[in-house]
Amino acid sequence: MASDSLVWRIRSPGNLDLELDEIHRSDPGPMVDRAHEAFRLWRVTPLTERIQCLRRAAAGIEKNKDELAEFISIEVGKPIREARGELAAVLAKFELSFEDAAFHLAARTVQGGPHPAEVRARPRGAAAVVAPFNFPIHLGHGAAIAHLLAGNTVLFKPSPLAAHVGAKYGAIMSAALPEGVFQVVQGGAEVAIQLCSHPRVRAVCFTGSSTAGRNLARLLADDFSKDLALELGGKNAALILSDADIGVAARAVVEGMNLTAGQRCNSTSRALVHESLLNDFLDACRSALAEWVPGDPIEEETRLGPVVDRKAWERHRWMCGLTEGCKWVIPGSGLEEAGGLRGHYVTPGVAVMGSREAAAASPLCCQEIFTPVLAVQGFTEVEEAVSDLNCLPYGLTCSVFTRSDECFRAVAADVDVANVYMNLPTTFSPSTLPFGGWKESGNGRPGGKGFIRYTTQEQALQWRS
Repeated sequence: MASDSLVWRIRSPGNLDLELDEIHRSDPGPMVDRAHEAFRLWRVTPLTERIQCLRRAAAGIEKNKDELAEFISIEVGKPIREARGELAAVLAKFELSFEDAAFHLAARTVQGGPHPAEVRARPRGAAAVVAPFNFPIHLGHGAAIAHLLAGNTVLFKPSPLAAHVGAKYGAIMSAALPEGVFQVVQGGAEVAIQLCSHPRVRAVCFTGSSTAGRNLARLLADDFSKDLALELGGKNAALILSDADIGVAARAVVEGMNLTAGQRCNSTSRALVHESLLNDFLDACRSALAEWVPGDPIEEETRLGPVVDRKAWERHRWMCGLTEGCKWVIPGSGLEEAGGLRGHYVTPGVAVMGSREAAAASPLCCQEIFTPVLAVQGFTEVEEAVSDLNCLPYGLTCSVFTRSDECFRAVAADVDVANVYMNLPTTFSPSTLPFGGWKESGNGRPGGKGFIRYTTQEQALQWRS
């Protein structure tokens, strides 16, 4: 949709003959005013009562989880098994966030100063949460729950590609909370700009591309007391050392490149493989890819659904058409249909780079692709592989495949990446850990455990005895 569209309709990416209901653009101004007024009472509502409200919301999501998962699958093309997994993560986030709130929102007594003192966590005000299409509920939900627990009101702006899912989720949340505490704001980039730049919005959590995140940071630079949490793109690599279990590595890499059709910020799109294992690794990848066949996302057996729209489909075809400095050992392509359904279906592609120099110059190795494409590069020394990885502008996730805990920890100490995993996919990022990106992957505000720290501002109190 165009960012200034007043009304738009979405066609299911897995079935282009299925058109969903109209969505109407919101006017952010009055909604921010309502959130500001609701903040006056919500900020002084005891934490125990906020948790009671959110438990009612959790019960509503639990009751409607199957319908929500189905809408995710229909609207954005995520395979139904993945969509159910997203809802499970959404539900688990409630209790994890309650634990965070009990720990981080409690006042702390300060000892050893000249006077008795304590530090309190004060809510900020209205918060804008701008959610992405790939996890249309889960990623924005984590930020929303943290802000609500802190005493902030929330304006939740779903991706325009996931507007119906956002509306259904928002209706459940709103019904469990006082009026104005949680509102859904519909629209594209223009609405997001109006919302985030509104002076009464005191915190922003944005999940999306690095380009959009950078532009948003510039837009908000003059309002420097407004907190901005950015979870942006990634160019996530697997480092496969000479002692790796090839079967484990190949299955993890193939899973990481194909989950959500490669449309995750932590998707695997690059593999640096020790030269002694390169051929065996490629053979194992061919075998593992046999399980990832494009199909209708609503069908239980489908593992590889469509990409979200025509633009993503065309980008996949363009990437798979690049030939300079590489050889396609598994050619990827775009399909007009799968299983008799017209949609934005793709097949995965794997390219082997001809040299380090070719890799350094190729978009396959340097750009976020956001479709199931993997660039493979051989190396002989671990130091050169780490150096090549650190030259990337992104720093989100990285997986190291080795049988040695010592080697894993040594590599983790050298890579400029925020989340480093051993013998796991780059996509294995549970809510029990922080999830912040370095460099162009974000500004270090963790989207997982501990995010609630950024929903409040500290106030120091001291008094004469």
